[in-house]
Amino acid sequence: MSNSKSTRGPGIVIGVLATAGIASSFTQTMVAPLIGQLPAIFNTSPANTAWIVTATLLAGAVSVPIAGRLGDLFGKRRVMLLLTLPLILGGIICALAPNVEIMVTGRALQGIGSGIVPLGIAMLRDLVPPERLSSAIATVSATLGVGGAIGLPVSAAVIEFADWRVLFWGGAAVTLLVAIAIFTLIPAGPAGAAGQRFDGLGALGLAIGLVSLILAVSKGSSWGWTSALTLGLMALAVVAFVLWGFWESRTKDPLVDLRTTVRPRVLLTNIASIFVGFGMYASMLVMPQILQLPGSTGYGLGQSVLAAGLWLAPPGLMMMFLSPVGGRLSTRRGPKFTLVLGVSILGLGYVVGVFAMGSTWGLLAAGLVINSGVALAYGAMPSIIMGAVPRSETASANGFNTLMRSLGTTIGAAVIGLVLAQMTIPLGGAAVPSEAGFRTALVIGGGVSVIAALVAALIPAAKAGDTARDDVTDRADDGAPGRELVTAGR
Repeated sequence: MSNSKSTRGPGIVIGVLATAGIASSFTQTMVAPLIGQLPAIFNTSPANTAWIVTATLLAGAVSVPIAGRLGDLFGKRRVMLLLTLPLILGGIICALAPNVEIMVTGRALQGIGSGIVPLGIAMLRDLVPPERLSSAIATVSATLGVGGAIGLPVSAAVIEFADWRVLFWGGAAVTLLVAIAIFTLIPAGPAGAAGQRFDGLGALGLAIGLVSLILAVSKGSSWGWTSALTLGLMALAVVAFVLWGFWESRTKDPLVDLRTTVRPRVLLTNIASIFVGFGMYASMLVMPQILQLPGSTGYGLGQSVLAAGLWLAPPGLMMMFLSPVGGRLSTRRGPKFTLVLGVSILGLGYVVGVFAMGSTWGLLAAGLVINSGVALAYGAMPSIIMGAVPRSETASANGFNTLMRSLGTTIGAAVIGLVLAQMTIPLGGAAVPSEAGFRTALVIGGGVSVIAALVAALIPAAKAGDTARDDVTDRADDGAPGRELVTAGR
């Protein structure tokens, strides 16, 4: 283990990094209750205000893998502190925004802070004793869902009882406190890839590919899936990713080491992550709408935005309470077992949802089961990744895995959004998703969860000594004792 072991208790380290994760993920989702009001607030069209969400998504997708690599090169704590700056600045800009263009700019800055969670997970490998590592990883990883789950009721309450700008002032203040806690309570730790250079061309290529793909997927329904713009962006994404892969496989210090990424344990875990992200997000799109649609539809539950958020809060908190249990389970049975179990429970939650969507208590039960599965799966995936990559690539590998989850949620939003847009009924002169549409969406979420379980079951078992051998190689490359051990082992 690195000599950067924290002189603080591991509980403090885990608590600070978990709080940072919640603050970051809350910032990404707290605008959700405002979406319907944004056109009136800024006196513009819904199409224009949609960019407030899209800008955050795009900035986060580009930031996460780049931040991970920078953390490996220059120190994870340093980069994490830097990421709090756009979160704080973006919050202040949004709080003061006089028009939609400034609001989009602020939200894009806040999206850059998405890399905090994978960096926090990666730091645990350096700062937490091995016997507590699995539970710590599960706890910090679960904050990706916890922050989003508590964001809806908290944001709804602020918007209902105060000015919406208070929401962004409060988010900036919380992030500032988190930055102070990181600076004072978290040790610096080593830069595990010292001596390597940042792959600027690789970062540019990945950014072009990701922006093109996410724009096409997220805007395809409004632009038209067969429109020239959507198809052109899809083609640009394919070309960019092919050229990026060619460059990354040949450059000396790649942004993402594709040789590590194609290892079966890493590759299959990342593929499973896409399906898990899809499976998690499907419920987040369906349940709030069912709760808020009027009872006159025959299936809507007539809840206010605030009440709907409160019904969805317990499933979010379940993720935080269950994540340490998942960590202990990973320690005893291995993270692959926990991942397969988690996505199986996720699928079961959708079965509950199909049969219990007619009541608030039924949706609460479905949400509790779904988020229990997500908690186990989200905690297990980083453990598998970190057990299969060298220490010098911990942050970048976790960042790439987080990116795969985000791609899953983006694809899930597009697919479920398309289903709900096609299966509608008239209500007060407008079209709203039908009961059949919601049931179809829940069935799709369950089916995707089954696919995730099958992919997870194919992940090969870890080979004893792989990670240790990689870590020795890292230390040898840095000039530390251990090169002789590597040579002898070959």
